Amino acid sequence: MNKFCGALLIVFVVVGIKAQDVELPSDYRQHNLTEYNSNLLNPAFSLDRNNPSSIAFWSRWQWQTFDGDPTTLFFNYSHKLNDLSTAGLGFFQQNTEIFINTGIAVNYAYNIQLSDRASLGVGINILGFQQKLADQRFFTPNPIQTEITNDFIVQMAPGINVKIDKLSLGLSSENLMDYNISTNERNTSSDGRIFLALASYDFPVGILSSDENSVFRPAIYYKSIPGFDSQLGISTLLSTSKFWGQLGYNSFYGISGGVGGRFFKRFSLGALVEFGLSNDISGTDPSFEFVTSYKLGPLKSEERYPQEELIVEEPVEKELTRAERLAKREEEREQERLAKLELQRQKDSIREATRLASIELEESKKEALRERDSIAQARKSEALAEAQALERQRKQDSIDDVNKAKEEALALELQQKQDSINQAKMAEAELAKKEVVTPEKGERYEEVTKQGALEPGYYLIANVFGTKRYFDAFMADLQKKGLSPGSFYRETNKYNYVFLARYDSISEARAARDSNFGGKYTEKTWIFRVVGE
Repeated sequence: MNKFCGALLIVFVVVGIKAQDVELPSDYRQHNLTEYNSNLLNPAFSLDRNNPSSIAFWSRWQWQTFDGDPTTLFFNYSHKLNDLSTAGLGFFQQNTEIFINTGIAVNYAYNIQLSDRASLGVGINILGFQQKLADQRFFTPNPIQTEITNDFIVQMAPGINVKIDKLSLGLSSENLMDYNISTNERNTSSDGRIFLALASYDFPVGILSSDENSVFRPAIYYKSIPGFDSQLGISTLLSTSKFWGQLGYNSFYGISGGVGGRFFKRFSLGALVEFGLSNDISGTDPSFEFVTSYKLGPLKSEERYPQEELIVEEPVEKELTRAERLAKREEEREQERLAKLELQRQKDSIREATRLASIELEESKKEALRERDSIAQARKSEALAEAQALERQRKQDSIDDVNKAKEEALALELQQKQDSINQAKMAEAELAKKEVVTPEKGERYEEVTKQGALEPGYYLIANVFGTKRYFDAFMADLQKKGLSPGSFYRETNKYNYVFLARYDSISEARAARDSNFGGKYTEKTWIFRVVGE
């Protein structure tokens, strides 16, 4: 793992000197997916947006770099298992500028019918991929001896989607759980999760006279990506049986527009272009997306939204929709259950009446005896209860007195210990201010009189950075090693200093340096002192 983290730092430097200065988020950049391959956006969308059973291909060339840097490819097969569930299998490759991830994605989604108007779709994507560095050239301002390895990572992305009539509310996480099998540890930290919330509404429209399934779908979404500003976006989709068109806006990537056509009732082909508007990417070339799909299995003519106002009465019985059939079956089951319950209640009532009649006579014989004994027993119990209550109160008062004395003694002892510790700390701090340090031969040592609000003392420095990207990567590497590094920023030279620990005396700092921080950090370190006023 140490070798891999070193290689990662090198790649950060290489990426920093490339012509492309824009830093990309770590997600799949799938915000423009509307129908085909939409399980990559939310795994529950494969129930009604992937057009199962079908195969589909989607690719995105970021900023028109067709040489594969950075590019996302996704080839997916989606299959409808039954009326309530779907499954899928896909292959993907993504270039994030730092890594190239190549692997497979398995999808499963299940629909839970809450009522005749509402349903809950739950789904999960399980991704397994090989991760390797996108650029293995070395650039070492501070040389690091390392070797570059490839890691295999498993990632789980769950999602839910609630549908109420034509309203859809979805929530998903692209990497809620992940694990690096090669290093036997989590691939990202607990605060590195990517979340997406999306809301849309489907308006049935009449575009073509022969098409009653046309729909206009506006949507709004919010995406949080660690290390970047959250993305806000809107999109609109007009979908018919012959063609579709879409427009969108993303607060990071800009505006987008795309069109596509459907041919021979099975084959679909479309393209999209996206232009950057923000200051960060305004100078980049447009991004392109390409999508194609092929419908498998028998074709079905199913209406997406029944046009009730266009239906005329016919002598034949109207065919029930799936929701109506489910509601009818549920009603029949409920009636059958209520009938069985009523019959069981009648049997129980007869059985209970018989039992009560059998014991009523016996109870009447015992009632006179119980009434006679009840008064005497009550008086005896009351006297005993009073005696017991008085005894318990005496014992509790004694216990409370002992506990109070113990608490007071403990509080006094703790206060005395704290006063001793505070006095020792004050003495150490005063001694550190007066200590005069003479650097040893060959020792790197730096001393300043005051450094902002930084606490005086001796800091064991591990590295110094002038670029925040490398500073963040180095801090993350130390934390993965199990260390708890600190840092401070100096206005005088505009550098970030990373330190392993702070000490009150030069002898403690030198001992930590010479012992390689207790064997926990083997790289070179040096001492930086802040002298108090």
